[in-house]
Amino acid sequence: MTPVQINNIDHGDLRVRPTAGAAFGDAANQALVFPAEFEELQREFAIIFRRRETGLQAYALLGLDCGENLFLSGDRWASRYVPATHQRGPFSIGMARGRDATAPDEPMIYLDMDDPRVGASDGVPLFLPHGGNAPYLNRISEVLRLLFQEMENAPAVYAALDNAGLLTPVTLTVDVSEERRYTLPEVLVVDVERLAALTGEALEQVYGTGIVRLAILAAASLGNIQHLIARKQVLLDQAG
Repeated sequence: MTPVQINNIDHGDLRVRPTAGAAFGDAANQALVFPAEFEELQREFAIIFRRRETGLQAYALLGLDCGENLFLSGDRWASRYVPATHQRGPFSIGMARGRDATAPDEPMIYLDMDDPRVGASDGVPLFLPHGGNAPYLNRISEVLRLLFQEMENAPAVYAALDNAGLLTPVTLTVDVSEERRYTLPEVLVVDVERLAALTGEALEQVYGTGIVRLAILAAASLGNIQHLIARKQVLLDQAG
């Protein structure tokens, strides 16, 4: 992996193929996601939470078997929304030194030059002929900005959900057929009963911060497990 800070002088003619695929890390049964994505995510994916050493994190369920993404069809996503951690492709944010010793470091866009999508002749340009950002790079910039901001903001949001008692540990059991059952241990989901029981000061505290809205979105998203099952059943039928 060779991340390089890009600019319109050294990389003015560079093209990148905006494609997905197992070779690029998209064949995963869970995707790390962030609160700013919940509204889009809950339309297609089930949102769950897990406790990690670094704290609580949210994930979108993409598949049931290890290395399985039921929303990946060849080199593209078969979903209306793609989690931002996968939208970014070979791009990342790195901190570049300020213009002088007193200036703070600044987040800048980096590109993995070793990624096979970089430099592809059938790729799309990053910059316009006269130096401005091309539409593709503008979109990537928005995705990276979301990720950068959410990595800072998400821990406090998840802690608020946890402190309000709105997350409960469960073992998710997913029955695809009478013979095939999947178990997802050590998962946390929004406790709908606790959410509905919030009143008075407790309700005011979480409502004013927008936590209630996020909790409702995450709770509603669990209905998408049925869509995940349907996708898995289609895959099994095709396999014969």
